[in-house]
Amino acid sequence: MALLRARFAVGSWLTPSSTLHRAFRLFGTPMPGAREKARQSATGGARIGELPFGRERLAVYTWGDPATQPRVLLAHGWSSFGLRFLPWIEPLRRAGYAVITFDQPAHGRSTGHRATLPMFAEGVQHVAAHYGPLAAVIGHSLGGAAAAIALSRGLQAERVLLLAPAADPFAAAQRFGGFIGLAQHLTRRIFEDYEAITAQSVADFQAQATAPRIGRPGLVVHDIEDAEVPWAEGERYARYWPQATLLSTTGLGHHRIANAPEVMEAALRFLDGETVGQRMVSTPELPFGVA
Repeated sequence: MALLRARFAVGSWLTPSSTLHRAFRLFGTPMPGAREKARQSATGGARIGELPFGRERLAVYTWGDPATQPRVLLAHGWSSFGLRFLPWIEPLRRAGYAVITFDQPAHGRSTGHRATLPMFAEGVQHVAAHYGPLAAVIGHSLGGAAAAIALSRGLQAERVLLLAPAADPFAAAQRFGGFIGLAQHLTRRIFEDYEAITAQSVADFQAQATAPRIGRPGLVVHDIEDAEVPWAEGERYARYWPQATLLSTTGLGHHRIANAPEVMEAALRFLDGETVGQRMVSTPELPFGVA
């Protein structure tokens, strides 16, 4: 890791263009070993199938009967995999839901080598469209951001649960740049090539752009001590989402929150129609102004 940081630090000043290109490629490459962990995971009795997704194929896992039962879709985060949600399956099945999860491109059993947040959002939308309108969608971390983008673009779900959702690609790039030693002035430019090629503005993926367009009840759960995606990012979703509430936890961090029993219990109450968490309201003192 020290050698990697040194290379990016030196390259930031000697060869900035090529260094920026390498940084963006690395930014879109899941962590080594993530696939093997997914393949060694128990399947919990899931039916395993595949869906075509452009040039790739997505591994899909289902429990229950999605054709006749209300459907819940679970969306994993970066360098993770669908089966990491196994603790959710039994409680959701007992509540009468069919459950669907999948591996994003370049993750788990799915094909591909690289992924981006827009690809994550397209993956969520693609799987949801295949199974039909959802009773709920649940997303963790980048999967939460992807679900929010998909919902803002018309994905149909009666209720939405976001767990430690990432709210800001620019903030994520800044954290990543600091991790690999990329100079700060280049970190701010890491999406330049992507925006030039796709004609998409990365600012359109920020929570303050997507959340106001989600016309469904939502619950955002975020830990105050989250060291990977700050609590303020979950709070931002709740603040800009007219029908959302925020449930703050302590001591669960970024990963344990995804499968914590107390979070699942609160989620089931929310899915049953109960009000959980607190409504957040913007004020001029907050960094993004008045919603």
